[in-house]
Amino acid sequence: MIRVIGAGLAGCEAAWYLARHGEEVELVEQKPVRRSPAHSSDGLCELVCSNSLKSDDVFGNACGLLKEEMRRLGSVTMEAAAATRVPAGGALAVDRERFSEYVTRKLRAEPRIRIVCREETELPEAGIVATGPLTDGALYAAIERRFGGGLHFYDATAPVVTAESIDLSEAFTADRYGRGTGDYVNCPMDKPQYEAFVRELLAAEKVTLRDFEKREIFEGCMPVEVMASRGKDSLRFGTFKPVGLADASGKRPYAVLQLRRENAEGTLFGLVGCQTNLKFGEQKRVFSLIPALRNAEFVRYGVMHRNTFLDSPRVLQADLSAKDNPMLFFAGQITGVEGYVESAATGILAAANCLRRLHAKPSLVPSDVCVMGALARYVAAENAHFQPMNANYGILRGPDIRDKKEKKKVMAERALGEIELFRAALAE
Repeated sequence: MIRVIGAGLAGCEAAWYLARHGEEVELVEQKPVRRSPAHSSDGLCELVCSNSLKSDDVFGNACGLLKEEMRRLGSVTMEAAAATRVPAGGALAVDRERFSEYVTRKLRAEPRIRIVCREETELPEAGIVATGPLTDGALYAAIERRFGGGLHFYDATAPVVTAESIDLSEAFTADRYGRGTGDYVNCPMDKPQYEAFVRELLAAEKVTLRDFEKREIFEGCMPVEVMASRGKDSLRFGTFKPVGLADASGKRPYAVLQLRRENAEGTLFGLVGCQTNLKFGEQKRVFSLIPALRNAEFVRYGVMHRNTFLDSPRVLQADLSAKDNPMLFFAGQITGVEGYVESAATGILAAANCLRRLHAKPSLVPSDVCVMGALARYVAAENAHFQPMNANYGILRGPDIRDKKEKKKVMAERALGEIELFRAALAE
């Protein structure tokens, strides 16, 4: 029986892959015996930071391409996402609760998977560790002893408000550039409103961080107040950019905050790009300065939390096995990938190679012309300043084509061809 520790996206993908390929799996999950500060439900595959799995554009976005690579490899999270998606324009967003329920039911119904609720305190000699970015306690200490310490950074989550509390007379429904079915609620601001918002955002009281925490905020999940501190127009050219959006009169706002559905019923909306470290009372005060949110009811406030990841170039192979033990694999954000989709993808790769090792077959890692292969090779490549990485075209080996749209199309076709070769090789 193969042990998989952790039942988040990576752990569930790993367990599902192994079970589908005939192996008995013990899936160890510490909930409900113990929960991290960021988790609230007892379900598997709980989404914490956001309900968005980012772009679903296979031929124009690296994360969209990664999703298609995973679908072709039988991803359970992609299956669950398709079954529980909510409207989000060109993005793949899901109803969090139904997404978790779908995966939980799927894995509990699989006879080859035995789900065990306990807190793991030691590293196994064989199996897959997918305990996520909030790994702590005795297991964290065991990893630290084994590999000489871990790295960590801090990221933040965004507030969520009720739909009925949004003042729709001060908002309009539209997707950027019309790409979608009107899935975003847009909260416009004129110049004085925007400047007042930024001024109060910068003056608001924040949760006190220690010096090393301030230095280690991940650029890809930056608190909105940190972004605003980089210049008065930094939000207007970033998170709050009005480009591609216009109200019913055809007028483009000076700045706009977008709200995205958090559930299928559309009763909850998340503040897109507004992850924050403000104190709870300050979050309500500052975001309520936006006209459409003046009476908003906040059902969840933004929080910051620690993310733990390995110094993977030093301790992991590209197949995600430990350099000092080829039977011990890691998967998920603890490997140094960043994002829900990226985390789940490593679960598939770790499981595929764990299975091959158990059957005395050599590991297989797709090449860096596909996103899955590029991410795996990134986390294992020599890097003295290793930091977590999202799916992006920069880590793929690209063709020498100047036209960006054509280049992305060619890269996507080549990536999917590579995944088909990888899938065929795994079946041999």
